[in-house]
Parts: sequence; C-alpha cells; structure tokens
Amino acid sequence: MVYLIGAGPGHEELITVKAVRVLKKCTAVLYDRLAGSHVLKYLNKNCKLYYCGKEPGCHYKSQDEINAMMIKLVKEGHIVGRIKGGDPYVFGRGGEEGEALFREGIDFEVVPGVTSAISALSYAGIPVTSRGYSQGFHVFTGMSAERLNINWDSVSRLTGTLVFLMGLENIEVITERLISAGKDINTPAAVVMKGASSEQRKVIGTLGDISEKVREAGIKSPSIIVFGEVVKLSQVLNWYERKPLFGVNVCVTRSKAQGAPLKERLLDLGAEVTELNAIEIKKIEGTLEPYIERLATYDYIVLTSVNSVNIFFDDLVKRKKDIRIIKAEFAVIGPATEKALLSRGIVPIIKADEFVAEGLTEKLTAVVKPGDRVLIPTSTDGRQVLVKELANIGALVDQAYIYEPVLGETYGPNSLDKVDVILYTSPSIVKNMIQLVGLEGLRGKKAVAIGPVTAKELNDNKLSCITCDEYSTDGIIKKLLEIYENRR
Repeated sequence: MVYLIGAGPGHEELITVKAVRVLKKCTAVLYDRLAGSHVLKYLNKNCKLYYCGKEPGCHYKSQDEINAMMIKLVKEGHIVGRIKGGDPYVFGRGGEEGEALFREGIDFEVVPGVTSAISALSYAGIPVTSRGYSQGFHVFTGMSAERLNINWDSVSRLTGTLVFLMGLENIEVITERLISAGKDINTPAAVVMKGASSEQRKVIGTLGDISEKVREAGIKSPSIIVFGEVVKLSQVLNWYERKPLFGVNVCVTRSKAQGAPLKERLLDLGAEVTELNAIEIKKIEGTLEPYIERLATYDYIVLTSVNSVNIFFDDLVKRKKDIRIIKAEFAVIGPATEKALLSRGIVPIIKADEFVAEGLTEKLTAVVKPGDRVLIPTSTDGRQVLVKELANIGALVDQAYIYEPVLGETYGPNSLDKVDVILYTSPSIVKNMIQLVGLEGLRGKKAVAIGPVTAKELNDNKLSCITCDEYSTDGIIKKLLEIYENRR
C-alpha cells in the first residue's frame, strides 16, 4: 500500500488529521524539503526514511527513481508514505506516481493537502479571491515558464488572481511575457517567500517592477508569485505578520508531553516551534511500593513536577488504591504542577510561587514540625535542598525516586538550523542538549533559562543566556515577548 500524502505548506498545524493518522501506519517514508521536518515526528521509530528532496538545480532523485523506489519498497512488504509539500496533485507530480503504481497493480490512496497557492498567500494577508477585487483565481507552474505551453495572450486578459508556483527563477520571463501580451504594467504584484513559516518574507510591487524588487530584497525559493487586485489587501489582512512572535523560530526542549502547552501558546503568538525533546521521562517501576501501604501515615506529600503528579496518581489507579486513605496535605512547586494536581481533584495547601526548590522549601519549613512525616515522590536527579532542610528541622522524610529523565533524540544534525532561540527549563535539559547537539551547535543560538539554577548550568558550560524573571511557563512567554518586542 502507498499513501500519497500532502503535508501542506510547511506549517506544522496545516497538516491534515488524516495525514497524521496514516503516517503512523507507514513503515517506509519518502519525503522532500517542502514537506517540513515536523511531519517526521508522527512516524514510528522503526520507520525507514528516504530523502527525495529536489533543490532548485540539484535533484537528489529523478521522478523515475522515486517511482521505482516506491514500487520496490511495496514489494518488500512496506506500507509506504510519499510525503509532499502542499497537495500531491497541485504541481506535485502525484498523478505520475499514481499512474506508475497503477501499472504495477499496487494499491494507493491520496491524502489531499493544503496547497501553498492558497495557504501561504493567506498567511501573507493576500486572499486569492475577495468580493470587489477578484472573483476567481488561476494557478500556474512557473518552473518551466520558458518552455511551458501557456497562452500568454489569454492569461493576460484574465481579470482574476494569477498565482505562479515554483517560478522565482523565471520571474523576469513571467513578467515580460505578461506585459508583452498586454497585461497592465501597474497590476499589483507580490512575492511571498517561505509562507507560513518563521522565514516568511513578502515583497509588494507592480507587474512592472516586482522582479527588480525581488532581486534587491534577496528573496529566495521556495516563493509564490501573485498578480491581481487582491494584493492591495496585504497590509489590511496580514494577521500573521502582526503577531508578536512572528518571524521567530523557538526551540522547545522539554519532553513531548510537558512541552505541549508551551508549544501551543508559542504557536498562538505567531512563533514557529522546533521541537527537540532533549529529555524523555522513564518511569521506575516498583519504587512507590514500600510507601503505598503507609500513605495514611503521612502529614505532607510534596510533588515537585508534573511528572511526579501523573506518575504518583497513575500508580494509585493501577493498584486500585482509594485516594481517600490519604490524610496528608499536598505541596507543589510552580503553577504547572499545581494545575496537574487540580486535574486530579486535589487542591494543594502549600505551593511555591515559582518553579524553584528554594521557594517551596521556605513555604514548607514554615509549617512542618519535628516528627511530621513527609513523602516526596520525585526524579532521580532532583535537587536535595528540600530534603536536607526538612530533615534539619526534624521531619521524617521518605524520598521515592519514581522516574528518571533520560536522553531524548533529535531528528538530525540540522535540527537547529532555523532556530533563533532555545528554551532551557532544567539543568538536565542543558546537559542533554550539549550531548545531542554539541556546544558549538548551541553557541550560535539565543538561550533563555527558566531560572537561576538552569542559568548556572548554562554559564558553567560557557553558554550565555537570558534568565526569566518568573520561573514558570508564564515567565518564559513574558521574557520572549520582552526580547522580541522592538525587533521590527
């Protein structure tokens, strides 16, 4: 079976639900540069990857070779995914691939994608149709404009929007042919580079001067060329370019589950997000067992991360333990941990205002008495500040190591190429990022540390950073907005 999958224009949220579902079934995938690396995160770890990118003037695989490779992989027993940027049938040569598969008697299915001819222009504030401006649109391939059998006389008389994909190298030819055929030299024109990404750039002009403006601005492929009255709306409808983090590529380094809420907020603010899950959480089986039967004896249970909350309560559910046996007061560190506990129907009595052990220690030592029993389910690399201070005042502390952070993975050596700023939320993540990427790969990127402990780990490794004023996800967002407030 082969799936011909349209991945959209490259923005990770413009891939379809069906595309995500079938990608999880694939055992071999062929992909190109326009699909965007974010699609690879939906694949199973044992899925075989084949890059079939076609850079301008440099084709790694010819179309015949791609067809042959798909056929070969299917005959080896694979479920094959052929991932394409945009839509497979909008100048994606998906039809040719479907024909080749049909001739071999191979089943295939097309998963349509959001074409860049519409989506990238939308992100640049240019609707392909709008009442009073354009009642229709026409899409052409510009890659072979010199050779293509386009009736330029007919095209020049069209009153709707004209869109040329893959035509940047031929922009002079396209404009000259349209002008020669009688198209008004003052027709509004635009070129949108890498639409719907942090690298999006836009040049506005007219049919007569757009090619010169594009060369002066250094616009590169992939770009979309558009002619028509709708271009006049680009400064009114440019919603994406007005977002506070537009043009910024932010690397989120937390585990996938923990990083998801932060990632969504960044996307809403207009950032492009690169996920590099430098840390994965591995539950340690059996470590809670000695303490489960004594749950009713504890005066305080201290939870120092979202992971601690989830693993602790999931273990109780697994063992069919009624939480009503717990008589302890709950203490948490930071708003994210508090939110996780609230989702379990429990309101913490004690909470640190920020994600830092010293803050929670101060709150706890003010109420814990000598002889009080305290349970701390935590990570193997958790700091000992809290445990030591509680022991110093005479509390009886049980520390259960219920999970360990392990090294995550990167999607390749070029994972950080487009990243502007990396977010570090713990010393463990700093160490793992150094191991995954190397110090030299990190030095060229702006770094934001969630708090002073993480900042110290960065500084100890000769990595300069900006430290958040609030040690929380909210603090990270506020610091990013502050950093990029005046960049335009």
